[in-house]
Amino acid sequence: MAVPSSSIVSPDTPEPDVSDLGTEALHEKPTPHARSLFHLAHPGHVGSLTLVFVRHGVTDMTLTHALSGSSNLGPHLNAEGLLQANAVGDAVYRIGRDRWRNVPVVSRVIASPMVRTQETGRAIGMRLGIDVETDDRLREIDFGEWDGMTGHEIAERFGDDIHRWRFGEIAPPGGESIPEVGERGDGLVRELAREHAATCMAGDDARRAYVLASHAVAIKSIVALSMKMDLRSWGSIWPRPASITIVELRVTREGDIAERHLLCMGETST
Repeated sequence: MAVPSSSIVSPDTPEPDVSDLGTEALHEKPTPHARSLFHLAHPGHVGSLTLVFVRHGVTDMTLTHALSGSSNLGPHLNAEGLLQANAVGDAVYRIGRDRWRNVPVVSRVIASPMVRTQETGRAIGMRLGIDVETDDRLREIDFGEWDGMTGHEIAERFGDDIHRWRFGEIAPPGGESIPEVGERGDGLVRELAREHAATCMAGDDARRAYVLASHAVAIKSIVALSMKMDLRSWGSIWPRPASITIVELRVTREGDIAERHLLCMGETST
């Protein structure tokens, strides 16, 4: 399966200097090398939109490896998780300032409705001075009958189903499949791109960055779908608690996503 143009860069990679390329060069059909330039102007695009996915800090269930899905609002962050949330808030504050200087300063924080992401999002929002919004599409996968169980317990009771679920073949009894999580999360991504394009076309064309505070399965599903990874590989992505994953979207004037670039996967601040 073809993979869209994407790149992984250092947090401090300087932006390429395109000031001497000239108008003609910006309108030429890009060469393979030119496709890797992060902020090369495109006549049909608005400013890029960067999504900073943050996984919540640890809870007691994180430490026991028990599944905690969206069938209930779930546990609070524990003491370690609260420290992680504050640390990731500081890390997000540095984006566009002295870390990830190619990325705009974050101007919006959106969190899933679950307790641990609300607490993580609140720590980030307080550090940035931004109110936290909530979107249900960022919630964790619904584990159905598996909720509260460990992988070993599921294997003992349901046999090979835990692997079939991990490969995206089935949903847990009464729950969601991994592709379903990716589709609902991608719906939010596309909506944000359309809103961003509309704002740009209304006269405020600027690059923007938003934080999306979410969960392990939700983040890995959105990233894997964005990179057009083979479905059987989605479950192999493991964002650690309180980690940062950055995806840059190249958005057309009409609000479509022309390209997605994975700039960072699972960077931790602690």
